[in-house]
Amino acid sequence: MSQDIRQLLSQLLGGEPPLGQVHFAEHQSQAPDLAFRVDFPRLEILLAGSLQDQFRGEGPSRLAAGDVLYVPANRWNDPQWQGPASTLSILFGKQQLGFSLLQWDGQQLHNLAKQHVARRGPRIGSFLLQTLNELGTQPQDQQTARLVVQSLLSHCCDLLGSQITTRSKSQALFEAVRGYIDSHYAAPLTRESVAQAFYVSPNYLSHLFQKMGPFGFNEYLNYTRLEHAKAFLKEYDLKIKEIATACGFADSNYFCRLFRKSTARSPSEYRRHYHSLKEEREG
Repeated sequence: MSQDIRQLLSQLLGGEPPLGQVHFAEHQSQAPDLAFRVDFPRLEILLAGSLQDQFRGEGPSRLAAGDVLYVPANRWNDPQWQGPASTLSILFGKQQLGFSLLQWDGQQLHNLAKQHVARRGPRIGSFLLQTLNELGTQPQDQQTARLVVQSLLSHCCDLLGSQITTRSKSQALFEAVRGYIDSHYAAPLTRESVAQAFYVSPNYLSHLFQKMGPFGFNEYLNYTRLEHAKAFLKEYDLKIKEIATACGFADSNYFCRLFRKSTARSPSEYRRHYHSLKEEREG
């Protein structure tokens, strides 16, 4: 079974499996020891197989593939796994949605996928959840219940899609900033000046580097400058101070300290070592 949550939602919206009975967890004062209970509403969707789930006072109910259980906030359900089955759980938190794909193989429960997405923009989901709360008093209106569940699934799919788009935009911006640094390493770059060039805040720029790459902004800037300094040391007979300036370092002493920290050699030692190796290979 696919472990891509958005693809699973798309399949459900396309009728794979078709939505079946929509069940509603009732209010019960005493929950079994192993019951699942949280402070937020949930949808439990059986994707494959069947299971017994207790969420009413009269005992467990059998759920088949495509059936949906709506559990309002602070209510509980107690799934009793028997044969192989898979469920998708969607938790509607205040700030984000949580998705969890579970599979019972007949002996053991596996968590195949977990994902979160922020709840951004108009709280469309909140109105749909309120509608489900009201439908809980009229569970026989299954047509309306299925339409509301489909709308919730579509809303979740849209949020996951916007998350993918946001990541793509972040990646594109990150690559553009790195390209800018690679081309302007000799200029007096700062976090503030680069942020201004891309119309973002300095704090966002720092967050972008922490999120997308192995280096922070200053680390990447110094790394780029030092790599160019190594090339200068190998190819040109320039003074160390001239190389420092050409690579964007205003202070040659700082450049030397940083270079030694990175290579365990001073710039002069690095140059001599390189030419010594080069002579050995050519000799």
